[in-house]
Amino acid sequence: MKADNSHHLIVAARQRQEQTLARAEQALAEAEVSERGVTVTDLARSARVSRAWLYTQPALRDRIQQLSVATACRPAAVTQRASDASLKSRLELAHARVRQLTEENARLREQISRALGEQRHSSARRVIE
Repeated sequence: MKADNSHHLIVAARQRQEQTLARAEQALAEAEVSERGVTVTDLARSARVSRAWLYTQPALRDRIQQLSVATACRPAAVTQRASDASLKSRLELAHARVRQLTEENARLREQISRALGEQRHSSARRVIE
């Protein structure tokens, strides 16, 4: 009769479960400290666990959800600010576009004025004839 060594397998599985949970908890704690948003995929990658396993852990899923909501609700000034150079560049582009549209508007007004003038001139000629 063979000896029942299944308790070794049970202990190893329990240790593996605890180590996996500890890695996931650590990765989630790091995400909370860095105040960046986290998804299940992000957490699975950083904790070296499967997404499927994370979905079976309701406590971790709840914390991921809470962290996602908390980072989404932060004001824009906290999450990311455009640099001064970026804003200046966008402003210059906007000014250039305004100049371009102003010139185009003036050109089109001139075309309309000429077309109306020609139309008025030809109407006047018909009345005289």
